[in-house]
Amino acid sequence: MIQAIGLTSNARKESPPTVDDVSFDARVGRVTALLGARGAGKTTVVRLMLELQQGRGITYFRGRPLHRIPLPAREVGVLLGDVPGHPARTVRGQLRMLCSAAGVPIQRADEVLEVVGLVSLRDQRLGALSRGMDRRLGLACALLADPHTLVLDGPADGLSARESKWLHGILRAHAGLGGTILFTTDDPKEAARTADRVITLDEGRLVADQEVADFARTRLRPRVAVRSPHAARLGVLLAKEARTAKRTVEVVPEGGSRLSVYGSTCADVGETAFRHGILVHQLADEIGDAGPAVAQALPSGADPAAHETPTTGPEPGAQTRHSLAGGTPDTPNSPVTTSTFVPLVDTTPLPAATEGVAGSPGGTEAGATSSATAALSPLPPPITVRSARSPLRPLRYELRRATGIATGYVTVALVLAVSALLSVLLARVGHTPQPRLLAAWPQGLPLPPAALGAGLLGAFAFGDEFRHPALAADRGTVPRRLGLLCAKLLVGAATAVLMAALVLGCDAALLHLVYGSELTQVPADWPSMTASWVALVVACAWAGVLASGVFRSTAAGLAAVVAVPVVIVPLVQKALEGPSVRTAAGLPARLRDLALVHWPFGAERFVAAGVRMVAQPVGGALMLSLGALLCAYLLTVLRPRTR
Repeated sequence: MIQAIGLTSNARKESPPTVDDVSFDARVGRVTALLGARGAGKTTVVRLMLELQQGRGITYFRGRPLHRIPLPAREVGVLLGDVPGHPARTVRGQLRMLCSAAGVPIQRADEVLEVVGLVSLRDQRLGALSRGMDRRLGLACALLADPHTLVLDGPADGLSARESKWLHGILRAHAGLGGTILFTTDDPKEAARTADRVITLDEGRLVADQEVADFARTRLRPRVAVRSPHAARLGVLLAKEARTAKRTVEVVPEGGSRLSVYGSTCADVGETAFRHGILVHQLADEIGDAGPAVAQALPSGADPAAHETPTTGPEPGAQTRHSLAGGTPDTPNSPVTTSTFVPLVDTTPLPAATEGVAGSPGGTEAGATSSATAALSPLPPPITVRSARSPLRPLRYELRRATGIATGYVTVALVLAVSALLSVLLARVGHTPQPRLLAAWPQGLPLPPAALGAGLLGAFAFGDEFRHPALAADRGTVPRRLGLLCAKLLVGAATAVLMAALVLGCDAALLHLVYGSELTQVPADWPSMTASWVALVVACAWAGVLASGVFRSTAAGLAAVVAVPVVIVPLVQKALEGPSVRTAAGLPARLRDLALVHWPFGAERFVAAGVRMVAQPVGGALMLSLGALLCAYLLTVLRPRTR
């Protein structure tokens, strides 16, 4: 059960709030429609309910606000707009990645694919999906954790009549299993066909909360749709005959050759056209929108039907028209006009804020006391944007994210190819030390290709998250938590080390093939050189991860990696070049002397290699950059907690 109480958005400057004091209930086992014209505030209400937008009010999902639910994805399934996934990722890969994020078995991905009818398209790329298939995938993402409640914002927008019927059947089936459904729509006929209860918004205010039968009686009425090349003449004749017979018939021209006739039947309109020799192309009974009505406050216990305000004419068809003969929609080229409507105020009292949810499966009355307090308070409690939680299985999620698209594989292949070509060219030119030759690191380049590739892969770790925020569908923002950061750092380091080893192996093999074994002799200090090489690529990868996480961009992550040798190293060298009284010469030897016992397995050599690397300009600049980026990232993580 959903209980929304006093939802109010924050006003901007002098303009009124988009949503003002909206309260309603969505009951268990029923489909509830949130109806309103475009700009009425439906999406804002949904975002306030899900704590994705700041404002005032509170929403209880089975007695608990969303920030008090340990696993929100398993309680509330959300569909907001298009599926935010990487276009190159497959449908099945997207769902499996989200399974890891939600902490559910990966077999659940195949189950929901079967439910939404996407089994045959499981290997299709997200960028190639049609609008209807994207809606199906969005519904599959919402159903992935088997939630009790579904909150869907415009799920049928852009769908055909057949796809909309299928979607409504899925929603009805979920409600029949004891779930709670709330969806938004701007089509009154869709709300009447699908929902059990219709909540109507207009200009950010709740103006009606009705059962679907009352809604259909007060908002929808029968009409005759007519299409004729002589529509204007036929309209005049129908109005003239109605005045003669003293009948109430309303004829509304809808542009071109279309008419809507209220208060008549197909037989009467057809007989009139036949008597006057008027050609008719279409004649069909429809249920249409009754048009705008004046919202008025009714006395307690009054019947809304008795206070119905006649209208001067219905709004032109903002909804798809259906013929009784076959139920096929009219041609898509027909003019469609959107309209702003103000429905009649229903006198059904809004559910009390203290109403319990004992009838719902797994329900609780924990929120009853706080609901009553909120109802009696002059101002509802403030809504703050909840901090995004990390995936339940961050390492598994990061592995599926990194291996689900071809970007990483292409980057590694390019690095290997460029490194091999550079090593061969450097060996031909000569005057290049063997370590730099194996690493394909010319003297003029700030970093070797392997380090740049590691930084690029690290930048993709968070850059893709912000560009295609698959984790932000029900969170509002991409989570930047320590668990997810550690997973990205670990996967980035492993990828960088693997790529560095491949580069050394490929370069050595190619040099041995082209120039013989002279250039591939193993140096005596290979352990320290290997440690320096691994530390360089890992540090570049981590710099890319941290910079892209702080600045929310792949380009910023790669720029931070390149800025280390280009900007930070010259600054460090310039700072150290000035006159000094003392120097740190012999620091590695003195550090070794500090050890009271000998390190096992000759580990002091690796420590000395690490100290020498930090003492170098590039190593020191990398450590400085990593420290600054890590502090900035920690500030972005801890800032929401200090509010």
